[in-house]
Amino acid sequence: MPQTLVRRVALPAVAAALLLPLAACGGGKTSASSSPSGSGGSGGRTTLTVLAAASLTDVFKAEGAAYEKSHPGTTVKFSFAGSQDLAAQVSQGAPADALVTADTETMDGLKKDTGTPTVIAKNRLTIATAPGNPRKIHGLGDLSNTGLKVVLAAKQVPVGNYGDKVLAAQHVNVKPVSEEASVRAVLSKVELGEADAGIVYVTDAESAKGKVGTVTIPDTQNAIASYPAATLNGSQHAAAAADFVKWLSGPQAQSILRSAGFQQP
Repeated sequence: MPQTLVRRVALPAVAAALLLPLAACGGGKTSASSSPSGSGGSGGRTTLTVLAAASLTDVFKAEGAAYEKSHPGTTVKFSFAGSQDLAAQVSQGAPADALVTADTETMDGLKKDTGTPTVIAKNRLTIATAPGNPRKIHGLGDLSNTGLKVVLAAKQVPVGNYGDKVLAAQHVNVKPVSEEASVRAVLSKVELGEADAGIVYVTDAESAKGKVGTVTIPDTQNAIASYPAATLNGSQHAAAAADFVKWLSGPQAQSILRSAGFQQP
């Protein structure tokens, strides 16, 4: 039975929209008085703006709070989106201090804009389903079943690229009802019942525990996602940005990542 494409995201439009002032993006505390450049005007505080992959949304809010507590003169603000959209922001000169993507390929494409990247965590894929897995999905092969509504991330998105590769390796042909601009958008479609299944990261499914079910993808069929972090050459707070990126590889930050289900780098 043919399936109707619900929504195909126009990635360039999304990237353009994300170039709106980053002050509107969530994450971390906000300084009471911040200048447009991001550093406090009267209190001598430094505000770091970190562009981070959507799959880091929950864990980086915890990371930001922990960093601020141990660095009382610094405020951390995050802008979360698909890595490809973050790359577009960097290429177009959006003001920010550090970048964390969900793949090394995207980061490698920004060598002229970043410092030397360091992988801070790894992740794996899983199949998200409705709670209780009512469609009885047992593995990747079932995602091609007739009548099953599957949502995937677009191939330009790291999780979409990883998913495309694991499906191709298993010779599974999936016609998604929509292709999304981030892993969180895929997860949301499954949570809302707009899709029967979707491929997401293990950590994203864990963040929605109780709202979605999961079907494990065996290691022999899975892909490993690497998360590199780097300072941005355009940062107005180079030393503070370098300290934050270094801190992400330290014991406190790594403990928070492990607690959220991320694997060691």
